[in-house]
Amino acid sequence: MKPAPSWIAFAPALFVVLWATGFVVARLSASHVEPLTFLSIRFPIAGALFAAIALYQRAIWPHARQALHAAVAGALLHGGYLGSIYWAVAHGMPAGVSALIVGLQPLMTAFLAAAIVGEKISSRQWFGLAIGILGVGLVVWPKLNFGNVTGITPFTTVLCIFGALSVSFGAVYQKRFGTGVHLASGGVWQYAGASLVVFIGAALGENFGFDGSFDAWFALGWSVIVLSLAAITLLMLLIRHGDVSRVSGLIYLVPAVAALMTYVFFGETLVPVQILGMAVCAGAVFIVTHRVARNSRRFRP
Repeated sequence: MKPAPSWIAFAPALFVVLWATGFVVARLSASHVEPLTFLSIRFPIAGALFAAIALYQRAIWPHARQALHAAVAGALLHGGYLGSIYWAVAHGMPAGVSALIVGLQPLMTAFLAAAIVGEKISSRQWFGLAIGILGVGLVVWPKLNFGNVTGITPFTTVLCIFGALSVSFGAVYQKRFGTGVHLASGGVWQYAGASLVVFIGAALGENFGFDGSFDAWFALGWSVIVLSLAAITLLMLLIRHGDVSRVSGLIYLVPAVAALMTYVFFGETLVPVQILGMAVCAGAVFIVTHRVARNSRRFRP
């Protein structure tokens, strides 16, 4: 194997920053295009780009059963996850708070994997989950509004939790049924499944509103090129060079980075108790992911 390029040392931190911009895009697009409509445009374009990559690389296309599994994984990983987050942000949920709730995804994935695969849940994981729930409570409770339909409400909070569960279940499903499929050709079917989910949602609850403004087009271009293409390609390179564990070690920083970005660009603020809750959640995810990363290094051949 060729030695890893020098820039790969900075790639995990770059990936975390790029991933955090996804919540900024959700906030930016909210005033210009309906959330599920936005994703109904984004996902097919991303799928077409992956199809072009698959054809260029002469990738092996999955057979019918593999394609179905990829579509289901995509419906969960992209459709259920982003559809819920974008809808919540469009209805007043601060993007930084949504990033925090989704940031507990590593904890949820560990428990879902244990339930599905039968792995034993360690006391460390139980402790991390309890700390994570406490942190979410500290962030959500000070601004939880039971009277309005927008903002940090019980419904938008539950929707963000649903999105985190969706991506967690999708990750476990992909691990169970999606291995062995080329990333580009399999990605085409993933985005096909995701497109179907958000298009049905948009058809049932939206008017396919898109104002054609610069912000709308910029958000769409950024989400397709930077998030759906560049960030995923960067993740594949990290996997190839064995540095994906460093991403796991930094993923707990995504909510803080997203909160800082939304403060700079949109003026979203957090009260001191919410900042404390964000730190508590970061600690909870670190407790679990640090243990996983340490074990992976210990048993590395």
